[in-house]
Amino acid sequence: MMFARLPRSPRGLARAAAYLGACAGLLALAACSSSPPSRFYTLGADAAPVTARSTAAPALLIEVPPVDVPSQVAKNQLVVQTGPTQVQVLEQDRWASLPGDEIRRALSSDLTQQLGTIDVYGTAYPEGTPVYRVSVNVQRFESWPGSHALIDAVWSVRAVRSETVMTCRSTVSTPVTAGYDALVDGHRQIVQQISTQIAAGIKAMAAAAPRVATAAPAKNGSGVPARIAPATVPCPLPVGPSAALDGAGGLAGTLVGGLAGTHTGAQG
Repeated sequence: MMFARLPRSPRGLARAAAYLGACAGLLALAACSSSPPSRFYTLGADAAPVTARSTAAPALLIEVPPVDVPSQVAKNQLVVQTGPTQVQVLEQDRWASLPGDEIRRALSSDLTQQLGTIDVYGTAYPEGTPVYRVSVNVQRFESWPGSHALIDAVWSVRAVRSETVMTCRSTVSTPVTAGYDALVDGHRQIVQQISTQIAAGIKAMAAAAPRVATAAPAKNGSGVPARIAPATVPCPLPVGPSAALDGAGGLAGTLVGGLAGTHTGAQG
């Protein structure tokens, strides 16, 4: 005698569905656990021992606003060159923060250490202390694994509350070995070289500022103060064999005082 198979109970169907869902979850978990972990890089210097610092007010202050970088590399993933017209975006190798933020933070740290000062960007500061604003525009940020790292940047230093401006351009390239650790370390060394140039420019401007401020304006035949010829401070010399400034002498920053107009630098 033949018997017809009875349909499964709703409880049996629910149990089968739950079993299939659990299996799918386990497979997804196994797939996720087998994917390579992400690695994060930073341009910050190696951690140094914390030492006591003087609480005396610094002779000058700096402001380091956000740094502009090319849109092609303005992302969390490392972007490396694979050819003259080709790049590769690395999903597992990433910056700890956006490259512009990494450069700004590294510059700020280097400059405050070299100048014995603090970065007051976004904070209040004393009225009588000279402040120098450092603006950086990175025009090329190239990463060639196993070959070299390169940064081409135009930067300026402006004395806040005055018309004193120095504008320069630094192009720095350094060879690197294979591996992304070496590539990031190459960029860190480049930022340190550029910050050393900027620090030298700030020191030169600070040294020349008192001479401009105390110079008595000459008068012409009619008794009207004559236009003061601006004192010029050349861009600091390149640091290291792989560094270069724009042209043979770079851009010469111009210190402007008295009745002179604003200058952003002239070819040296």
